[in-house]
Amino acid sequence: MPRQMRLGVFAVGTGNHSAGWRMPGADRSNQDPAVLLRIAAEAERAKYDMFFIADGLHAAPGDHPSFLARIEPVALVSALSQTTKHIGLGASIATTYAQPFTTARQFASIDHLSGGRAGVNIITGANLNSGANFGRIHPSHAERYEIAEEFVDVLTKLWDSWEDGAIIADAASGRYVDTAKLHVIDHVGKHFQVQGPLNAARCPQGRPVIIQAGGSPAGQALAARTADVVFAVAQDLGEARENYADFKRQVVAFGRDPGQVHMLPGVMPILGRDPGAARALLAQLQSFVGDRDALKLVEVRLGHDISGYPLDGPVPEFGETQGGRSMARALFALAKREGMTLRDLYNLVAAARGHLVLTGTPSMIADTLEEWFTTGAADGFIMLPAWFPGAFVQFNEEVLPILRHRGLFRQDYTGTTLRDHLGLVRP
Repeated sequence: MPRQMRLGVFAVGTGNHSAGWRMPGADRSNQDPAVLLRIAAEAERAKYDMFFIADGLHAAPGDHPSFLARIEPVALVSALSQTTKHIGLGASIATTYAQPFTTARQFASIDHLSGGRAGVNIITGANLNSGANFGRIHPSHAERYEIAEEFVDVLTKLWDSWEDGAIIADAASGRYVDTAKLHVIDHVGKHFQVQGPLNAARCPQGRPVIIQAGGSPAGQALAARTADVVFAVAQDLGEARENYADFKRQVVAFGRDPGQVHMLPGVMPILGRDPGAARALLAQLQSFVGDRDALKLVEVRLGHDISGYPLDGPVPEFGETQGGRSMARALFALAKREGMTLRDLYNLVAAARGHLVLTGTPSMIADTLEEWFTTGAADGFIMLPAWFPGAFVQFNEEVLPILRHRGLFRQDYTGTTLRDHLGLVRP
């Protein structure tokens, strides 16, 4: 079968654009279950691989409205496991403040509840203020990734602590479990000590799908060694091709099949009947965000205080980014390359938090996605609709048919698990 795009939707109740909620007819809550259930239902109707929801552990006034108040991701996808039938369900866990046994148990349970559709997005938590909610000092970037490396190793050991067919339930002999297929892991590491086994039998998928979004060298190494899906940040096609090739080489260096690890850049499509109409729609969205909010949004993404800098001045050089965040480094590099002002950077951040914004007609958007997919820049995309439901439905009804006609995206689901949708082998 010809290679096809993998598509996920980044579900943000107020829209991925920071002012998307102000559009006529737009949803305005990230805590209304009906809003999030509608997004999942629409994504399933359009045959997406995955519904994907992020998380954070700190609420900062002035940040994106959906980041101020949100439903806890594990609780949400647990509910969605009962209202959807096909679509994969990805939820984020901050490994810096979680425990691997609890996380392994939660996602094994979601995989059982959904019939094999669970995905866990491994994040370390970049917000420097998160530690205050746990009585701790937020660890350095290097320490957070050290914790994450061990965390993922313990997760996989726990999921593998049950073999297939371990539960016998033989009423005649009274033998319920084949103890030869149940394993103590006895993990003793720097950050975690976990005996195991997990108190949940082997998952329908073998293991839930592992998603990772880190773009730093440490994040890429973790993804290359352990991830099935990588949520990437990319702005330039040439750089995206280079990063894609380099990442796949890292996957091979870890002894893995590069075709079994999918890189999916985030994309916000802004559609219009002609290019001018699409640009006008983006301008309308941008006009909803004031200068004060713009400065705060840029400050949060860069990890530096920029209150003393003019919005129409050049992007200052701060040296090392606080927390070592890949998003910030990508934004600094883009600003330097293109001579951007802080206002230019705000326009990018306010729209899609640093991800790629595409404006144009449906055929133009389809052409760009096809070019990225077929020339070695992406295995598919995480779609970031500017607002829900309108922008999401429009993309699904006007762009997806073009991609389907070109044989680039599925007509229907052919499997039952998230691994089936993604073409991943069952471990």
